[in-house]
Amino acid sequence: MSKAYKKLGRRLRLGVIGGGPDSFIGSIHRSSATMHEEFDVVAGVFSSNPERSIAAGKSMGIPRPYGDPDALFAGEAAADEPIDALAIMTPNNSHYELSCRALDAGFNVFCEKPLTMTEDESADLVKRVNASGKRYCVAYGYSGYAMVRQAREMVAQGVIGDITMVQSNYVQGHLAALTESELAGSNWHMKPELAGPSLILGDIATHSYHLTSYVAGMEASSLSADVTALVDGRTADDYCGILLRYPNNARGIFWVTQAAAGGVHGLSFTIYGTKGGLEWQQEQPNELIVRPIDKPAYVLTKGGKGLSGAGERVSHVAIGHPEGYREAFANLYYDFASNIVDDLTGETPEPLSLWNPTVQDGAYGMAFVYAAVRSRDNEGKWEPLRNLT
Repeated sequence: MSKAYKKLGRRLRLGVIGGGPDSFIGSIHRSSATMHEEFDVVAGVFSSNPERSIAAGKSMGIPRPYGDPDALFAGEAAADEPIDALAIMTPNNSHYELSCRALDAGFNVFCEKPLTMTEDESADLVKRVNASGKRYCVAYGYSGYAMVRQAREMVAQGVIGDITMVQSNYVQGHLAALTESELAGSNWHMKPELAGPSLILGDIATHSYHLTSYVAGMEASSLSADVTALVDGRTADDYCGILLRYPNNARGIFWVTQAAAGGVHGLSFTIYGTKGGLEWQQEQPNELIVRPIDKPAYVLTKGGKGLSGAGERVSHVAIGHPEGYREAFANLYYDFASNIVDDLTGETPEPLSLWNPTVQDGAYGMAFVYAAVRSRDNEGKWEPLRNLT
């Protein structure tokens, strides 16, 4: 039985804005939200065209489809059983406004990354969330993998000692040539006014940054970035190579691109400390390689022996049954729901349920993006990351 139903006698009610029937990320959000039977998707806006939005909602069996966000906020304010949370998966330039409106309406928020379009918006949103008392989760879905959380706890417990080096690769190939939507001007991801100042930084490099920060337990203090477009005729950035420095004198390096011909996905991290290292690859997500300094390397497996509470908590099926991207994403909704239920019942949240990416994590992501943009614009000059707390 779901925690929501056990504690409240019902599932939590989720509204969504964005992610129509043909959207990859829309189906990921809706299916992930309902995977652990904590949420029902009961309301939504699914297109910028009101008629298509309502028709799309009806086709997916959504009880209350709306034509636009204004109608959703008005309708839910008047509903007998309004939504408990709003999931936002619209173009990046609307994240801030919709988040503010949702918080003002008393809704918890689950928002796609990047958090906002500017650093000032991110800083303001952190303050708004803190003042609201509501839960805010940012969709850094890779932090939901069991073995990523296992790695985070091992670092926190000092298993690999003090962090000395951090590396992440994220190598995709779907933009190795100009795309039809790009040539037609219909892909909003390629438009800075909608997506932000850099496609590669906002779209996937923020995942590398969050993933390594999440596991290592620290944010970078400064960076030097080479950010550019490698495909002829493309104006949006499709490549970045970034060096990072951390407050404890550790060093980091990212290689991130969407223009690697033949590349599939290629997200990984390697983190070394004074006592050993950890390695994880998203394409083999159920394994974590541990490299002690004084013993042979060994592999921890999802659902297997030797896992900590963090790794066990989000391993939902027995060893030998792989759990992948959708299950990892669902773990974010699992924690998000748990926190909302605890707030509604006045209970203290389980500490491990608070490992969800927060609005503060989203703000750190924006600090990373804009430090890299400043460095890009200054021939790789080392730039500090702004403190957005």
